[in-house]
Amino acid sequence: MWDERVPVHVASAYYDLDGFRARGDVLRDFETAEVGDVTGRSLLHLQCHIGLDTLSWAHRGAARVVGLDFSAPAVEAARGLAADLGYGPDRAAFVTSDVYDAADAVPEPSYDIVYTGLGALCWLPDIRRWAETASSLVAPGGFLYLAEFHPITDALDDETGSTLVRDYFARDAQVWDEPGTYADQGAATVHNRSVEWQHTLGDVVSALAATGLRLEFLHEHDVSLFQRFENFEVRDGLHRFPAGHPRIPLIYSLKATRPA
Repeated sequence: MWDERVPVHVASAYYDLDGFRARGDVLRDFETAEVGDVTGRSLLHLQCHIGLDTLSWAHRGAARVVGLDFSAPAVEAARGLAADLGYGPDRAAFVTSDVYDAADAVPEPSYDIVYTGLGALCWLPDIRRWAETASSLVAPGGFLYLAEFHPITDALDDETGSTLVRDYFARDAQVWDEPGTYADQGAATVHNRSVEWQHTLGDVVSALAATGLRLEFLHEHDVSLFQRFENFEVRDGLHRFPAGHPRIPLIYSLKATRPA
């Protein structure tokens, strides 16, 4: 499914690769503020897809970025984009691997920053194994940074986001068979079966704490990157509930450090 969607995403207005080549940065303001200055630091991006976020960190001064994704076409697209921006493999490298096997796939044993961006964890059945793998790649004195869609949104009605209609604590796999993609809903696709898992906020935080990382913060944000609920409005370039609508967290972010 993901392999088939890579060329759709590369050609889409949603990812706007021509615009990215011109500006080189798609990171959200809260991410750059929370991660801080990356100048001279190494950064590993797990589940990087076609590499826009990965390369954005290079654009912001990271000495070396490595992106990892299980889709070989996605990795090839990321490598091509890096070359377009003038980044050689010594500055921006991309590897193909299942995220659970990352420790054996990446070129260095550890990184100053291990980063996971929005829309990644729902594809993983075992959040504890993910946490163990990600934590093992954080260098002493470094940190893991995660930004992810808030799991409470999956429990609410899709129209208004105001009624609880699904079990927040559900652990069963959710199987979907839908054509198209979030980047182009009208795209003609053949491989349409996908499987997702819901991970509560407590599951994610507890899994990371169990690895020995120290949680520095857990923040919640009332904005989204896409129209998660039908009544969303776009203000300041981000999707939000209408004015006067009770707000809920739509994205969360956290930072967990490894002692030096």
